[in-house]
Amino acid sequence: MTGLLRCRRCGRMLRVVYTGRYPKPRYSCRSGRAMHGGDPCIGFGARRPDMTIAAEILLVLEPFAVEAALMAESEAVSQVDERKRALELERQQADYEVKLAARRYEQVDPDNRLVAAELEVRWNVALGRLRECETRLLDSSAAPLPTVDRQSLLSLAGDLESVWNSASADMRTKQRLVRALIEEIVVDVDDASNEIILVIHWRGGQHSELRVRKPRPGEHTMRNSTEVDHIIRQMGAQWSDEHIAATLNRMGTSTPFGHTWDAKRVGDYRRTKGIPGYESAVKDGKCLTMLEAAAKLGVSSQAIRKLIRDGILPAKQYVFDAPWQILTVDLERPEVQKALRNRRKRAGRPCRNSRDNRTLVIPGT
Repeated sequence: MTGLLRCRRCGRMLRVVYTGRYPKPRYSCRSGRAMHGGDPCIGFGARRPDMTIAAEILLVLEPFAVEAALMAESEAVSQVDERKRALELERQQADYEVKLAARRYEQVDPDNRLVAAELEVRWNVALGRLRECETRLLDSSAAPLPTVDRQSLLSLAGDLESVWNSASADMRTKQRLVRALIEEIVVDVDDASNEIILVIHWRGGQHSELRVRKPRPGEHTMRNSTEVDHIIRQMGAQWSDEHIAATLNRMGTSTPFGHTWDAKRVGDYRRTKGIPGYESAVKDGKCLTMLEAAAKLGVSSQAIRKLIRDGILPAKQYVFDAPWQILTVDLERPEVQKALRNRRKRAGRPCRNSRDNRTLVIPGT
């Protein structure tokens, strides 16, 4: 919105400045200070006002989106016809220049060899230009017409937000669109409510007022998703930060800055949000992990996993790939003890036939 924001307090245009360790754009009214040495009027970050203005523009354009899509369909075909028409006019002009050069060459005195040679060169150049025009016209006629998917255009018209936020959307096109719709934006800051007041002056003479909340000191948009917050809150009091970090990494999530999770980052997030940690949880032996349950029963963790997978041993898992939670009382269930006894019996069978010690006998085959 460079060049569109006008300060309500002094009437001057706001400028774009970049501040901070990682420079980010801000709108600031500093003309009065530069010209008269006074204090700057207002200043605020550019991200939230830009997003608010973009949302308002999309709201205004939504009723005309379908009509614009149909016009784009017709213009895509008309552009091809206009290009062919331009090439045809260029060929006609080249053909006229060839005929003109031929007449001039035929009218020259043959004894004036210098002039005749120059006219012959011009004639050949005109013939070459005519052949180039005919070749381009032939290529354009042979080229297939552009295929315009009507349904795709209509679907894009129904989802203008995705089109606006697409990585392929040109910033210059967005700026041209904004300036075609908006004459100027009068802006002020309400210090009492900590809000930015934007009064949009549309080209048609209409005005609309928007209010954008200014972020508090330390508040930023680089925050974790709701899913990550929910997982850390659910697992925080039962599992260590290492287990939580491993679970989040297996799920393919990352920090807002694109880093993988580790125990320190999980711990920092817990302390910031006031989530109780594993260190303060009471390990009274009522709830066990898979490794603890395997050690208590004297079997491998794979045996416990098979009991859970077969539905014999009840267990709870907050999210996929998170550690299992097994109640100690469930280990004493009759069906669990029976499955373990059967497993021990199968494991205790000899691997060789006592009558023939040369033949390998594999249990279960």
